[in-house]
Amino acid sequence: MKSVINLLIVITSLLSLFAGIAKVTHSPDEVEFLQDFMFNDFAITLYGVIQIFAAALLSIGQLFSHHKVAKVGAVFVALAFLLSSVLIFVSGNFIFALISLLPVACAALIIRQMCWKNKINV
Repeated sequence: MKSVINLLIVITSLLSLFAGIAKVTHSPDEVEFLQDFMFNDFAITLYGVIQIFAAALLSIGQLFSHHKVAKVGAVFVALAFLLSSVLIFVSGNFIFALISLLPVACAALIIRQMCWKNKINV
């Protein structure tokens, strides 16, 4: 089970990292989509930086066995992807919104496993 969780951490961290990079570099599709929801350039960049920072917390925290740091990173990853999923739902693209909930589920599973393993209350 430990290797499955580690694989989920790697995949979820990479997804968050790449999503953050797309926002920080102002990918045209990301900018167009987020501007429809009144995000300005600063908000888009900040959102991307948060996703990159969350990915770093999750992966570095896990790598160096700082479980609280990794848990905080996983929470931020889940919240960032949840925000994206909600915006996609609101835009009317329901199938893609359901698919975009997969990283949220992965992050939630990571958080749950960290809480169960370390007996930390949620």
